[in-house]
Amino acid sequence: MNTKIIIGIFVALLVAIALPTKRTVAQRTRTVTTGASFLLLSPDARNAGVGEASTGLEADANVLYANAAKLVFADRMGVSLSYTPWMRQLVDDEHLSYLTAYHRLNDREVLGMSVKYLDLGEASFRDETGNLLDTYKPAEFAFDVSYARKLGEYFAMALTARYIRSALGAGNYNGLEMDHANAFAVDISIYSERELFRSHQFGKRFAWGISLSNVGTKINYTNSKESFLPMNLRLGTGYALYNDPNNRLTLLLDINKLMVPTPPTYKQDENGQLTTEIERGRDPNRSVPDALFTSLFDAPGGFREELSEFTVAGGFEFSYYRQFFLRAGYFHEAPDKGNRQHLSTGLGVRVNDFQLDMSYTMPMARRYTVRNEFKATLSFNINN
Repeated sequence: MNTKIIIGIFVALLVAIALPTKRTVAQRTRTVTTGASFLLLSPDARNAGVGEASTGLEADANVLYANAAKLVFADRMGVSLSYTPWMRQLVDDEHLSYLTAYHRLNDREVLGMSVKYLDLGEASFRDETGNLLDTYKPAEFAFDVSYARKLGEYFAMALTARYIRSALGAGNYNGLEMDHANAFAVDISIYSERELFRSHQFGKRFAWGISLSNVGTKINYTNSKESFLPMNLRLGTGYALYNDPNNRLTLLLDINKLMVPTPPTYKQDENGQLTTEIERGRDPNRSVPDALFTSLFDAPGGFREELSEFTVAGGFEFSYYRQFFLRAGYFHEAPDKGNRQHLSTGLGVRVNDFQLDMSYTMPMARRYTVRNEFKATLSFNINN
């Protein structure tokens, strides 16, 4: 695909999403929600440092989160461990951990795996009068296995299989029967990178990728309702400028869209109470294949509301002699669709085959759960 066409598509989408739109009161309440939403949490410091716009970065052990097809452009073998003190402004016993590893089978095939674990500390369940019923330690984790294959000199594809377990509670609480939830999902991704121009002193690198993640069974926490997994479409690109093989500046842009139903608006009765009859939009109780094909045009507010469901992430990484790294980025989500808006910064240092990355996230919106989030990642890579 022509590079100018790809860049033009991303710029057009970015402008369209960033344009201010007029919202109705009903639209402000239609945040798209899913089960097992921890799957969307940025797990490593390098990805977080560039505002979660990591598709166009050079490949390392953490690429399984954004686009596993990048593995074929990575080193021969790598391992990475990430740690995040979760919501540390509110509690001190929650954390997010992420372990990844990959190994090159041959020149064209790579096998990778990852484990994502969210420890939610200790939770207390109480009755309507405040009496303690039970204490529980909720946690969620996902185990992935990825296979990536190079299909051409500049092009690769990957398939990821994922097992998900969400243990948020078990038992009967105020008439609500809860149990551990399990689900299975797959990711499909494609990726391409190539040097556009190279001489003795100067060069440029362009990369782009598309991934569709968390496509699988619905997840059921209770006997009454099933929830969609956070099926996500990610389009990303990166453009690197460098004046020698070791120093480079990489500009990054990622666009995401949840491929799950948008909540409809419901009619009101003569007393002003909401009924179960849909006024605008589509019935959210549909199959996974149906949701994938209809989630791009099911918003009750039409095309403008559909555009507001796209998130935009942009950032950069500067590499100095492949030993020191400086990163920054920005993530934007529409106020009526979650309002996640934050700036991020990151630093990295590499010594021989070891690399330590750190990131710091600063929220820009008032209604934001995660405050001043810190992540750390330690990686080990073996070159060819």
